Amino acid sequence: MTTFDINSGKRATSKLVLASNNAGKIREMENFLTEFGWTLQSMADYRLESPEETGQSFEENAALKANFVWLQTGEWALADDSGLEVDCLGGAPGVATADFGGWEHLLKVMETVPEGERGAQFVCVLALKNSSGAPFYFRGVCRGTIALQASGTAGFGYDPVFIPEGDKRTFAEMTKEEKQGMSHRGMALRELKTWLRLHQVRVN
Repeated sequence: MTTFDINSGKRATSKLVLASNNAGKIREMENFLTEFGWTLQSMADYRLESPEETGQSFEENAALKANFVWLQTGEWALADDSGLEVDCLGGAPGVATADFGGWEHLLKVMETVPEGERGAQFVCVLALKNSSGAPFYFRGVCRGTIALQASGTAGFGYDPVFIPEGDKRTFAEMTKEEKQGMSHRGMALRELKTWLRLHQVRVN
């Protein structure tokens, strides 16, 4: 099995395992990565459950998941950790976004916050792990505001209440292509694609 060496090679294993069981995230990543020839798999293909996310930053949690999947499968692993940081909440929920209670809870917490003080940002960090050592990181940040009420049925997570800068719609009101063009995960994935092209990564 040939693996990529950042210093000497251009080859990757034939499979890339996405360190997630979130169908929405997996679909989003697949759309970006098909050009590199990988057979894309998820943790479900190996009957793996996500390890406990004990990191204090998005980078730490992404690395934890990528390292876990690489050790379990021997294949290149791509993990993401992402979350919502709300200005008036001091950056919360941040790395605890998944356990925060969803957009309904967020709107309740922010029900007295006026429209001009509802700034927020989505953050995504990707960690790509192979046999060359420490993971490679790719980061995307999308600034925006939290809507006064939910709108739209597309997307997942906090998409129904997040309005990205430069638009009046929530992520949940956009097409998949529109969202990917400005989302935090889309930004991080474009950084990853640039890196893969720069190093001419290809499968066997």
